[in-house]
This record gives sequence, structure tokens and C-alpha cells, in this order.
Amino acid sequence: HSVSRASPNLTFVPACLPPDPVEVEELQHFVSNSKRLFVMTGAGISTESGIPDYRSEGVGLYARTDRRPVQHAEFVRSASARQRYWARNFVGWPQFSSHQPNTAHLVLRDWEKLGKLHWLVTQNVDALHTKAGSQRMTELHGCTHRVFCLACGDQILRSELQEHFEALNPTWKAEAFGVAPDGDVFLTDEQVRDFQVPACRKCGGILKPDVTFFGDTVSQDKVRFVHQRLAESDSMLVAGSSMQVYSGYRFALAAREKKLPIAVLNIGPTRLDHFASLKLNSRCGELLPLIV
Repeated sequence: HSVSRASPNLTFVPACLPPDPVEVEELQHFVSNSKRLFVMTGAGISTESGIPDYRSEGVGLYARTDRRPVQHAEFVRSASARQRYWARNFVGWPQFSSHQPNTAHLVLRDWEKLGKLHWLVTQNVDALHTKAGSQRMTELHGCTHRVFCLACGDQILRSELQEHFEALNPTWKAEAFGVAPDGDVFLTDEQVRDFQVPACRKCGGILKPDVTFFGDTVSQDKVRFVHQRLAESDSMLVAGSSMQVYSGYRFALAAREKKLPIAVLNIGPTRLDHFASLKLNSRCGELLPLIV
């Protein structure tokens, strides 16, 4: 494999034992038997790149703080909610956008190049699979690197929006406290009060990241498309996800209905544990490179 050997960042990775040789053999067998592997990834594949997840025991956002991500309805309805969201996002963006793929992302890209991986669906919005070079891929919940207008649909790059923010807020400064999974940081209401948010350049509408916020739904077209890719596949591997969110879990239910073998690689319990053919409790970046 042409994977980089940069040492992983384990700050946000829950403690776990090294891969058991028997488990390595079982996953090797699972992958070798598959001709058209359908892979679904979650936040647990990106924790080794230094991005925290929500639910991991002890190290996830919910375990460390009482903060919760923005809700879709609140973002659409409230100008102050948007101001708060974008101020935090503005401060967090330089760090969040600089995260790089880890070994696990690169292994999956290599499996695609070898014709082993039929389709990859990620629940993550961090663009790390894209940075790794994956192409046969669906970003189920969108991507923070794109922004669009809720009124006219015009799209711009998030990096371009950062320049608009800087132009509108030349003297605004804020110290950040900690980073959240979607790239925003924690700021006080006082810090946020004077932050200016640009409107859409084309129509003056509301700008929103091209991501599915909590309380929103994934488009039916995208769901249909992913079901089609799953129908063409002969097995499913879930990597780094507890599958607590229904938008991803429904595809595991569909795989079970089709009687596809399902392997789960995740530190800690998942919603699939009672029906998966294989459950492995290891780090993605430690176990996946061992599979040839």
C-alpha cells in the first residue's frame, strides 16, 4: 500500500487493545471473499486525524462537554443562531480545514484503486476521504468545505467565504476554547455579538454549509442513489461508526434484509452488534493496513 506512515493523533481515540491476530485473520477472510465491498465510515475513522467525534466514551464531545451541535430549524429560523454558528466556524476553520487523512482513509482509497471497494459512503463532513483521493464515494451528510444559498442555491467554496468573513470583520478577534467535531469552536455570547455574517452575493439569501444539520434529513435522491450502490454490492463494512444516526443505520438494515455479510470495525458498541457477521474492536488506522 502507498500509505503514509505519519503517526496518528490519539487525543480523541478511545482506549483499545491492539488488533487480535485472530480478528485480523477474520477480517482478511471477510475482505478476500468480497468482490464488491460497500464501505460506510463514521467519525471514528477521522479521530486519528485529530478530529473529535460526538459519542465516544470519555473522549467524545458529549462526554467532555454539555455542548450540542446546531439544529437545522434553529439555524434557518434565527439570525442570532446563524451569527453564533458562523463566528465559531470562522475561528475554527483554519485548523479544521488543515486536518489530513490518516492511514485508514488511504487504505480505503487503495482498495478502490485495486477494484476491491465498490462504493464508499461516509457520514463525515470533513472532506478527508476526498483529500485521500477516494472517488467512488457519497458524502451522506454533505461537506463543510462547500457553502450554498438557501434561497437561490448558489454554491461557493468555504475557503472563499473565509475571505468574505475577514473582509467584513477586519478588527474582530476571538480566542477559541476547544474544537468540536464539525469544525466550530466554543465562544461566549459576548464574543459573538459584533460578528458580521455575509449574505449570498447573488440574491442576498442565507448562506448555509452544505451539510445535513441535526434535525434535517438527507435528500431522497441521495438515499435512492446509495441504495442502488448497495444493491450492486456483495458485502458491507462499517468502519468507525456506532450507527446511532438513522440516516446511516438504514443502509445496514437494508444490507441485513439482502442477507449481505456485515463486518463492523469500531471501538465500543454499535447498533449492528447483534446482527453483524463480524465485530472488531480496534482502531481503523491500526487494523485496516494489515488487510491485503
